Amino acid sequence: MNIVPIATTHSCFTEKFGIPRQPLLADASRASIELLPPYNDPEAVAGLEQHSHLWLTWQFHKVAGQWSPKVRPPRLGGNKKVGVFATRSPFRPNNIGLSVVRLIQVRLHPTVELVVAGADLVDGTPILDIKPYIPYADSVSAATSELAEASPPMIGVHIPEPILRRAREYRDQLGTDLPRLIQQVLGQDPKPAYQQPDPERVYGMKLCGFNLQWRYRQDEIEVVALEPLSGELAGEVSK
Repeated sequence: MNIVPIATTHSCFTEKFGIPRQPLLADASRASIELLPPYNDPEAVAGLEQHSHLWLTWQFHKVAGQWSPKVRPPRLGGNKKVGVFATRSPFRPNNIGLSVVRLIQVRLHPTVELVVAGADLVDGTPILDIKPYIPYADSVSAATSELAEASPPMIGVHIPEPILRRAREYRDQLGTDLPRLIQQVLGQDPKPAYQQPDPERVYGMKLCGFNLQWRYRQDEIEVVALEPLSGELAGEVSK
């Protein structure tokens, strides 16, 4: 087989830690899918704007390590093993991922790119294919999953008013609601499921060009800092 990337991802997530474990769980996130030559022909995306959602096939390009027949999914607390093909673990024989994202805009200039919401993709992720999501064929109302019957429970997130005001100032530059994105990302509890929260520890991640820091306070997360990273403010995903 000869598989080559057709596009690259410009994402508000610049590192693996903190990325939602499934697509569309953080709909406030933004990414642009920039098509690469020779696939960056406007004719290749003609008609795509008639679809609200897309399937993206992509590569786990930052996964280190070998695949294993059994893995420890976060949904089971990271302590129980199941077969790799019964999970969406990134440690797969071919390191291929599949995501449904919401299409916001098709841009043809200065480059051919797709602006999407809800992508669970780290910045730089190679895109292998793009297909429209077709509701009558792709949505199975009778489908069940005993392993993941419902979306994971959310933890409360408290953003102090001074930090909240600062986050709101970047709405136009980022093209998204940064406070809402912080709520969605942290509400899913980014730390490993098996790890007990340390109330004295300050956790952190890079998000949309910011250094976001938080602590665990009893049954909620408290944001303690939101500082721009010099030269890395990720408003570029919305251009």
